[in-house]
Formats: sequence, C-alpha cells, structure tokens
Amino acid sequence: LCLAVPPQIVNISSDITVNEGSSVTLMCLAFGRPEPTVTWRHLSGKGQGFVSEDEYLEITGITREQSGEYECSAVNDVAVPDVRKVKVTVNYPPYISNAKNTGASVGQKGILQCEASAVPVAEFQWFKEDTRLANGLDGVRIESKGRLSTLTFFNVSEKDYGNYTCVAMNKLGNTNASIILYGPGAVHDGGNAASRVAAGLCLWATLLARLLLDF
Repeated sequence: LCLAVPPQIVNISSDITVNEGSSVTLMCLAFGRPEPTVTWRHLSGKGQGFVSEDEYLEITGITREQSGEYECSAVNDVAVPDVRKVKVTVNYPPYISNAKNTGASVGQKGILQCEASAVPVAEFQWFKEDTRLANGLDGVRIESKGRLSTLTFFNVSEKDYGNYTCVAMNKLGNTNASIILYGPGAVHDGGNAASRVAAGLCLWATLLARLLLDF
C-alpha cells in the first residue's frame, strides 16, 4: 500500500547577499509521495524571470538585474504546491544616473542635484574644484537621502558660479560627475562644449584677420 503524501519543502537556502559577478547556488529540497517536482523562478519587477526545474538553481556571474526574490515550488498533484521564497541581494558599485547643470540668478536660491544607484546605498561628497564642501558653511546645505543628494545655495553670489563635482561611493567603488552652476545667459550644458570651442576659434580667427588687415 502506497500512501499519497502532500509535497513539503524540508530544506531551502537562506536569504543571501553577494557581490555582482559572483556565482550563486540556491537549494530547495522537498519530500512527498509521489516525489514532487521542484521548480525555481525569479520574481522580477519586469515579469517572471528565468525558470529552473531542479532542486538546485545555479547562477554564474550574477548581475544586479538578477537580484530580488526567488520562488521555489514543490508540486506532486496530491495537494496544493508548497511554495517558499529566498531573497537575493546583489551589491554593486555606484553609477550616477542623473546630474544636470543648473542656472540661478544672483540673490536667488540655486539647487544642484546628483542621483546615484548603488547597493549598498551610496554616500555622497561635494567638491568645488579641489575643495570639499561642508554642510552649513558658505551658505550652502548638503542633503543626502537614498539615491539623491542635493547641494542648495540659499543666496547665490557670483563666486558660487562654476564647476562642482559630486562623488558617490560605497564599499565596492566610487564614481563622480561634474555639475555646473551658471548665471543667466551662460552657455552651460556639456553638449555645447564643442560649440563653445568653435565659437572661441571663430573669435580668434576674426581678431587675427583684423590684425592682418591693419598691416
């Protein structure tokens, strides 16, 4: 006499944190009669991820997109499936996803923003040229929360205009971005760098032509 036994997951991997590029093996052992089929699937925000019909799920060179919850399901048609989940956290170094040049008039408020994705969450530092800026000094405030860091000028002066550097860092690395605070009418975005050079060359050529004509 063979008794039917509902599926039961008896051993499963614990939640895990790994660095990007590592190899990961998740285990899900189940018991039942008939012997249950074990299936792994990735529950990603973009819909169902890859599926594996095996007690062991092996991921080689894991990426940040492969972080999240993994669901193990044991099925043998005797009763409802036994389902358990494992959370996989993938650490990766920061990358700055948003950093835009900003304009502000003298006497007005100016805000520079720097947004960085990272796991663990990035820490931020702000520099003007080689000088690190401190919160509360020279009329500026630095606020960092989650992925976003802001540098606020409460009363913009001429000396505040110029190039600033946002540095985002965690234990896996760091990155930086250059952001410009500019005044009204200034040519400011990085895409205009070539046109600024071209304009400078045109001005120089014009002056040179005038000097030659004077001779």
